[in-house]
Amino acid sequence: MKTKPLISVVVNTYNEAGGLARCLKSVEKLADEIVVVDMQSTDDSVKIAKTFGAEVFSHEKMDYVEPARNFAISKATGKWILILDPDEKITRGLAKNLKFIADKKESEVDYVLVPRKNIIFGKWMENTRWWPDYIPRFFKKGRVNWPKQIHRQPELKGNIYTLPDDKDSAIVHYHYDSLDQFLSRAMRYSEVQAEELIKEKKYKLSSSDLILKPAGEFFSRFFVGEGYKDGFHGLALAVLQSYATALIYLKVWEKRKYEKRALEPKKLKSTFSKLVYETDYWQSRWWLDRTQGYQKLLLGWFYRVRGLILKLF
Repeated sequence: MKTKPLISVVVNTYNEAGGLARCLKSVEKLADEIVVVDMQSTDDSVKIAKTFGAEVFSHEKMDYVEPARNFAISKATGKWILILDPDEKITRGLAKNLKFIADKKESEVDYVLVPRKNIIFGKWMENTRWWPDYIPRFFKKGRVNWPKQIHRQPELKGNIYTLPDDKDSAIVHYHYDSLDQFLSRAMRYSEVQAEELIKEKKYKLSSSDLILKPAGEFFSRFFVGEGYKDGFHGLALAVLQSYATALIYLKVWEKRKYEKRALEPKKLKSTFSKLVYETDYWQSRWWLDRTQGYQKLLLGWFYRVRGLILKLF
């Protein structure tokens, strides 16, 4: 009688020949079974998968991976499942930790939050919004369900185990290699996200969304997530993420046939006032973090008073 696999590695592909071998090679010693679900690739993705002994299944082509996730998981027969994207790999340390959990903590754990290193434009992004970037990628079959909507968090059941944020025990994600890659994905994903917003019948496109949502994305990446610690990479990515957010709302406008709408002066004034206040708040925090002693005290009082004045307008 054939023994049921302990660990299945599941990968969804579409024209991923460039990184797939690196991904599958990293799990050779961990996986008892490799399942690849291909979405009508026109390159050598399927051929590469088969050279690693993968069970290959076909799925209709989708613009993003989430609708095919559960189908891929259903094809795995292992007790434990590790989800990887073709542009990811695992470290030896992570393989060792996951094997230990599957062997020794079977009764205590249902799913594992795994740290992920994002390599963007050739640099490991080490700060808050990019690291440790915990994701639930290792779990017992039946304990995780992926929603079909793009970039939504999966539904989780059972006991959680969080691995330490150790760079030598993580998923390594080769996220974006070039600006062209970032921009093409932003166009594709914004199309899907705009459709999802339109399906939410209560959603009304507003000028404030087009201004404040992209600004909020920039602030959260650059200031809250301390992207500035990643230097020019951090600044560039905060700007790019802000652009990608704006693109979603512009796509909604496009899909509504560029509807003509008058701007409401009072609402626009309120929006810009809020933007000015938020900008002042974060640049104040920026400078306060770089001063000490009495200068920090005086600067703190100055920014506090200025912030109150800005709120009035």
